[in-house]
Amino acid sequence: MSHLPDSPISATVDYHRDGVQHGFLKLPHSHDDSAWGNLMIPIAVVRNGAGPTVLLTGGNHGDEYEGITALIKLANRLRARDIAGRVIIVPMMNHPAALNGTRTSPIDKDNLNRAFPGDPCGTLTERIADYFTRYLVPLSDVVLDIHSGGRTLDLLPFAATHRLPDQDLARRCLEGALAFGAPNTLLMSELEGAALFDTVVENQGKVFISTELRGGGTSTPESVALAERGVENVLRYAGVLAGEPHPPVSASRMLEIPDNDHYLQSEHAGLLEFCVGLGDEIRAGDLIARIYGMERTGAAPVEYRAPVSGILIGRRHPARVAMGDTFAVLAVVLKNFD
Repeated sequence: MSHLPDSPISATVDYHRDGVQHGFLKLPHSHDDSAWGNLMIPIAVVRNGAGPTVLLTGGNHGDEYEGITALIKLANRLRARDIAGRVIIVPMMNHPAALNGTRTSPIDKDNLNRAFPGDPCGTLTERIADYFTRYLVPLSDVVLDIHSGGRTLDLLPFAATHRLPDQDLARRCLEGALAFGAPNTLLMSELEGAALFDTVVENQGKVFISTELRGGGTSTPESVALAERGVENVLRYAGVLAGEPHPPVSASRMLEIPDNDHYLQSEHAGLLEFCVGLGDEIRAGDLIARIYGMERTGAAPVEYRAPVSGILIGRRHPARVAMGDTFAVLAVVLKNFD
């Protein structure tokens, strides 16, 4: 990556200074209302001497609110005396999307979590991805990226990791995901893995932990509390906060999405009627949903049956569905992750 030009983003914080700093990642953005304007992405850095660095991110998608809320609250209360090492907090990675309440940026319509490793000369979203790839991830030992389902998905809450060729890194990532303390811990097979933040972090040999904490474009007291507890647990796992991670309320169930067959896409447009509930166990061949055409009455619905057995861990949130939408996600229960 040394052949790439410097990032156009500048930080108003000093990553190597002790204490608490609140500032911005400034990305020049010239537009009709501001000829020499800048995107101002909020960032907080808390440092207390030598020690590990944890990068905490939310708002990778702008309509996923648990991470944004938990990290804004953490940035407001965390003090240098509380930690050993450094915590970098970016509550809203895709700040334009967060302000707009949308998954993608309203400026360039890009999806930040499909724009990695990024490009310092690309779209605004690609420039943000590049800064994280080349500047923030190399500073970090552990990265926690908090997601939820956003406006279009509802998901059983889980912390996630991946199967990796580096077995030691895979073990450490799994330890971090378990430390988060979600009701479910998931091994994910990703639909577009090469363009994800996850892959950038793992390719640099850093511990990466992700989550999905319900969704529907809102948050609940329970989902925010889970995010806050998980963040503190990850800081304890990394050794930045003293003590052991708080044990989960109940043992985390271990799940896996082993392949793309466990993501179900619609081949029809219309009104989606689920015949099973989130968390239900499903056998291959079971009826999952019906889709009703909305153009006329008298037409039979299309039935969708499970191609594989598993647990329904994710479902489309709006009842309207279009062709190509993922409307159901299945996972299998694992006794262990070997």
